[in-house]
Amino acid sequence: MTKHARTLNERELQRLLDYVAKTKNAKRNRVILLLTHLAGMRIGEVAAVRICDVVSSDGSVRDEINLTAEQTKGKRGRTVLLNERMRAELTRYLQGVTVADPKQALFASQRSDAFTANSLTQVVNGIYKQAGLDGASSHSGRRGFLTNLAEKGVSVRVMMALAGHANMATTQRYIDLRPGVLRNAVELV
Repeated sequence: MTKHARTLNERELQRLLDYVAKTKNAKRNRVILLLTHLAGMRIGEVAAVRICDVVSSDGSVRDEINLTAEQTKGKRGRTVLLNERMRAELTRYLQGVTVADPKQALFASQRSDAFTANSLTQVVNGIYKQAGLDGASSHSGRRGFLTNLAEKGVSVRVMMALAGHANMATTQRYIDLRPGVLRNAVELV
């Protein structure tokens, strides 16, 4: 059986964000991480997202990101819904970004070009490791996103749509059973 990426609880996510705040490229890295934790994006999707995918013609942050088949896994486009907190995070981040071309990558590497999925995976995995969150990886945010929704009673069908999965069994594999949830379940009897 393969080992799944660790999901973070709220306290651990805050610890991660506190750590990121003290690092180089703190604003960029915070938004990259939050897109996985708050919007359930795959790290490859985060690497592929462009300014024009996030910012509307009037300059405001969109409430959804429409990803093309080339930007996603599985050869089909999908829509990523952004909650109010994520839109506010993106708005703050974009205030410090110089836009030469709306089709430029939302996140630039140190060389000012777009990240590849692999290079962004390495950056994110390094952040988790440096923050002391053993077992966490670039997939932790996406797994945590779905686990948190499940713990709040969101149906698997809705989670499947939000994750962009074609198969419900795939979505169910993402959900982590944390001890507190099991305890709460037996208390319902």
